[in-house]
Amino acid sequence: MPDKETWQWQEPGSAWKGVGLYHITLTVTDRQPVLGRLTIPGDDPARASVVRTPLGDALVDTLMSISRYHPEVQVLHFCLMPDHLHAVLYVRRPMPKGIGTLVRGFWQAVKKLGRAVSVPIPIPPPSSVSPLPSSPLGGTEGGSPSSFITPNSIRENLQEASRRLQAFSASLRKQLGDEAYYRLPPVFTEMPFIRPMGRYSQLPATIRYLDMNPQRLATKRLRPGFFRVQKDITIGDRSYDGVGNVALLMYEQYAPVHVRSWMVKLAQQGNTTPLRDCKNGCVLKARQGAVMVSPFISPDEKQVQQVLLREQRPCILLTDNGFRDYYKPSDALFDACAEGRLLILSPWPYDGGKRHISREDCMALNHMAEEICAALT
Repeated sequence: MPDKETWQWQEPGSAWKGVGLYHITLTVTDRQPVLGRLTIPGDDPARASVVRTPLGDALVDTLMSISRYHPEVQVLHFCLMPDHLHAVLYVRRPMPKGIGTLVRGFWQAVKKLGRAVSVPIPIPPPSSVSPLPSSPLGGTEGGSPSSFITPNSIRENLQEASRRLQAFSASLRKQLGDEAYYRLPPVFTEMPFIRPMGRYSQLPATIRYLDMNPQRLATKRLRPGFFRVQKDITIGDRSYDGVGNVALLMYEQYAPVHVRSWMVKLAQQGNTTPLRDCKNGCVLKARQGAVMVSPFISPDEKQVQQVLLREQRPCILLTDNGFRDYYKPSDALFDACAEGRLLILSPWPYDGGKRHISREDCMALNHMAEEICAALT
């Protein structure tokens, strides 16, 4: 893939057979947390992790076995969450049938595990394992060394449960017959979503995104108010959906961030003063207590936004698309939202097919930013 290639989306019926990186996401039906349990030691999101269930452990084992059946594919990274799995696959040489065929095979294998889970069999869940002992030696008083509970023994317990689940799923269809087997409640009804990635540019960001998933979920659970989609937030004569701190609508000062095209043209011709004064003026207003409002679309507006985020100034971000289920901001916006410094507003409902913002949308959002400042000031 050329270095300039950016994030692409799979079109229906397409098949990718070439060398490349692919981000795979498998989601549990109705987002039931059957793959793991989030733990947050000391209510510190940075220490959050996911303890796998037997199904989660079996799912990871199935993922890691892909290379055994497809030597041209390497599992570079993965993250298991309570209700979904992320994985980055590296196709090292051209494939005969394409990544879609491989992922479909993986999906068929894990669907068998999901059906097996719905049938009562004696698989010990993680909660059945005794908690780690508090003794300095790792055991309870009077216990023998052979009875000590260790992280390794917990892991072995889950691995044994995973093996039993996989063995049971292999024979389940024969035991029940086709009709009864396919009536079992499904766990994975949708094929994993596949995103091709730029070879160099997106891998570090994607791995960081995967690794931050437990911390972000923990933050959302500890501070749910800032991440819940709030409907019908009325400002002036317009209604918005929002995510973040609605208390930002109760400040005394507001100012828009809108870099005009004529400023950029003058800067390109050598006169940088209007553009510099505009951007510096926005930062100074924020430092004086104003909440800055903008869609932050142009590169110069994004520079202002970066300064506001770095200096932890409150701001309101207008977006051209609404909020899907389980929406969460990314990277620095997530941190600002968790700390109550950000409110994200959208005047339009979520559209899963939308890919690019139009010029008309840009103009409308900039006008709304000015409307909001006028209505609240």
